[in-house]
Amino acid sequence: MAKGTVKAGTAGRYGARYGVVVRKLTRDIEKTERARHECPTCHHMSVKRTASGIWECGRCDTKFAAASYSPVKKNITAEEAAEKKEESK
Repeated sequence: MAKGTVKAGTAGRYGARYGVVVRKLTRDIEKTERARHECPTCHHMSVKRTASGIWECGRCDTKFAAASYSPVKKNITAEEAAEKKEESK
């Protein structure tokens, strides 16, 4: 695998192709995907991604399904978006 640079990170394997925005998005997604996350059962930072949407805790061996790139839900509901819009005014 090609060596990534500090600035480009894992997206450095694309070189100068695909544009800077796409490479930055890829870098950020892969960074959160490969990081360790908190287990919902034992609350230790030991959850790793085993497959797309499948997460496993290395400490208590709990397997669970969540989002593809992060086990933390980051979707904003319509009500939250409306509240955020009102606060910004």
